[in-house]
Amino acid sequence: MTEPVRISPQQAVKEINEESALLVCAYDDDQKFNRLHLKGAISLAGFKSKLPSLSKDKEIIFYCA
Repeated sequence: MTEPVRISPQQAVKEINEESALLVCAYDDDQKFNRLHLKGAISLAGFKSKLPSLSKDKEIIFYCA
């Protein structure tokens, strides 16, 4: 496994708009997710449920607001 890489907000927006990355709000609490998630982000629970079907070629961007 590789180490996480920090990217700029501008790079994150670019990758999300190009649909080359998946944006995941790292809060484990659904109430926090509902209050604080960014547009287009999925919850950590949603990410975990999609994990088996995710493409290994797609970058995953985790953030914590």
